[in-house]
Amino acid sequence: MIIDTHLHPTNLVDEAWRHTGTPFNGERMLKLMDGPYMINGKPRRIDMGFIQPPPGNTGYRDGNRRGREGIRDYMAYIAELTQKYPDRFIGNFTYNPRWGPENGAAELEFHIKEYGFKMVKLHANMHGYRPDRALDWLRPAMKVCAKYNTIVLIHTGDGPFTIPTMFYPIIREFPMVNFVIAHFGIQTGGNYSFETFWMSMDTPNVYVESGWCFQARIAEFAQQLPRHKLVFGTDSPPNEPGMWLRELEMLCRPAPHGIGIDEDTLEDYLGNNIARLAGIRTSPPPRNQEEAQLRLKDSYAGLGETASA
Repeated sequence: MIIDTHLHPTNLVDEAWRHTGTPFNGERMLKLMDGPYMINGKPRRIDMGFIQPPPGNTGYRDGNRRGREGIRDYMAYIAELTQKYPDRFIGNFTYNPRWGPENGAAELEFHIKEYGFKMVKLHANMHGYRPDRALDWLRPAMKVCAKYNTIVLIHTGDGPFTIPTMFYPIIREFPMVNFVIAHFGIQTGGNYSFETFWMSMDTPNVYVESGWCFQARIAEFAQQLPRHKLVFGTDSPPNEPGMWLRELEMLCRPAPHGIGIDEDTLEDYLGNNIARLAGIRTSPPPRNQEEAQLRLKDSYAGLGETASA
């Protein structure tokens, strides 16, 4: 099964990225996920995705409701999509402590219990705080994550507040919580991929998301990363998923472009690793064209079966 850790459907034009045209809503996202994308000669789709609002729509602006009501407003469309398409979308709660840390923690717990959310997103740049100093702002939400085994996805890759090591204090304070470093430490303002790599190598509860990383670096890092540490994410939109799927597919090739991994290892990277962290059943890769074609449908043989060790 292919699971994307990083999708941003919206029913509003994004207020920070300012994408033109009609909003990239849930139905457009499903069409993008459906592909099909060719992986080792077989047609595949992105079976499931963790969805969150565009970060630009999660900050306060004139006219917003405040407190928990304001948070619930900016999360409303994501919650709606998880209920409308439960076999495709998994909720990712965007935690903005400037709406009140306790308010955010309470709404995170509400979304976990009410809608089955399994992930929370931190975006310190968009929300304007230093994660290594604003620990009192982060602790309430991290306690909820520890209680419910909720994954934390961290936006990283640009200053001043999303340099990966700035999150070390909260990561070390909550070793029972799993943290995924989004973008592999690469974004608009820098390349912290080596920093991200060593954080994942040295810290048991740190994982890395593939999207935005350079293909040659992925091949280099995957030679040393423990197999369970790499997960697939695209940050779509604005990105197109096929390029990041291709990046991981290349790992099946021989050096220098790949490292000769087998399809079971690739399937771990593409979805099974994040599935295990989130408590979702894993599945093996399709073994032939017929099985691959079945998996392009909403319900197919093998989806949900636990992969063999």
